[in-house]
Amino acid sequence: MGWGLVRRTRNSTESNNLLDRVAATISRYGMLGQGARVIVAVSGGPDSVCLLHVLRELKIRVVGIAHVNHKLRGEDSEEDQRFVAALARETKLEFYSTTAVCEGGNLEQTARRARREFSYDLIRQGHADRIALGHTRDDQAETVLFRMLRGSGLAGLAGILPVTAEGLIRPLLDMTRSDIDAFLRARGIPWREDASNREPMFARNRIRHELLPLLKQDWNPRLAESLAHLADLAYEEERWWATEIARLGGQMFTSYPGVVEVSAPELGQLPRAVARRLLRHAIRKTKGHLRGIQFSHVEYVLKLLESGGEAELPGIRAIRSFDWLRLEVPDQDRRDASGGEVAVPGRRVAPDGNSMICLAVISREQGGDACATLKSDLYFRSIPERLVLRGWRPGDRYRPVGHVHDRKLKELFQRQRVPSWRRPLWPILCCGDKILWARDFGPAAEYATPSSGAQFRLRVHEVSPDVLAEG
Repeated sequence: MGWGLVRRTRNSTESNNLLDRVAATISRYGMLGQGARVIVAVSGGPDSVCLLHVLRELKIRVVGIAHVNHKLRGEDSEEDQRFVAALARETKLEFYSTTAVCEGGNLEQTARRARREFSYDLIRQGHADRIALGHTRDDQAETVLFRMLRGSGLAGLAGILPVTAEGLIRPLLDMTRSDIDAFLRARGIPWREDASNREPMFARNRIRHELLPLLKQDWNPRLAESLAHLADLAYEEERWWATEIARLGGQMFTSYPGVVEVSAPELGQLPRAVARRLLRHAIRKTKGHLRGIQFSHVEYVLKLLESGGEAELPGIRAIRSFDWLRLEVPDQDRRDASGGEVAVPGRRVAPDGNSMICLAVISREQGGDACATLKSDLYFRSIPERLVLRGWRPGDRYRPVGHVHDRKLKELFQRQRVPSWRRPLWPILCCGDKILWARDFGPAAEYATPSSGAQFRLRVHEVSPDVLAEG
């Protein structure tokens, strides 16, 4: 069987009640800003057709209809598209359509991803501010049950989100399929039925037609409602946690593209529930998403807080070194440790990109510098012609103030518990082969005190780029 056109008529006051409930859902979740332009995704089935008519009756600014033809059912798929195109003409709305053929693998997942990307494109191209999708409370219940069976975490139990950051909204999420049917019957609105919705090859169909009815019969007649309530509870919990975790992450993370660093002892002292969420937030911040990340991956990274070492996760690497945990996308860090010349006076961004190294020639009478976070004075008979600021290289050594002999910088790093990944980008000021100054370890002893022949004093100080920009 393919799709068939359905038209039923029946007067019902329930349809007006549905309008009020949808309006309340839109308001509760803040789905639409003032004057927001909405495109409705319409497959031709009852849910999406109902959504279109409901939004128009509520005087929402609907500017178009979107349809994706997956060509999975031959001529029936073409009939779907013709039906939706006719609906667009009837309502005098812009019609946006695309073809997305799904082959191999998980057809449901592939088709869903294609529809989502088409929706995002419509928003990115400026055709609408929001894309409205026709998911119902029954869809929510099926999704939550499916995720429970797959071992989802708390975030997954939030199910289908009412609103997404990308601009998708689901105004029918508090409505049932029986509500939808009553609305369409009352207004005599036609739709198309999809026979593939009963195909047992699709997991969601087996949940809808086999598992849920059995659980309702044997355990809880109101199971769909209970699962939807569970999703709502999880959603509100996740919304609160998202704000709190973003706040904590802003305080605890040092980050730049493809990298997040966090204090391992500080993270390890947090309650396990908070630490897990912070790690997931850090992973998302590092690689842009959580795809492929499972509960076991997060737990393994938490173990690194105690034991140290490295862990390879899908698309990301976790490293514990001394008191720091680093999450990085492999091979994405493009910062240059080779360095370059620094003018005198002048300044140059440190190799790690997190600060600015400034050089200033000052008189003996000049005092401190209020913006300097680290001050080191170097004394010369004449200012060297060529100074280079670079990162650390294996074998680098010099004699810092307070030491009798040369010390390998590697030994100084270990004593100061500098994590392994920071070392190659550690700022070092050189003149030829001689190291004059290194961050935190200060100037070379032979240049650190004024001699009888010294004519110039060179001050090295390190400031954040923000401080320089401000003043």
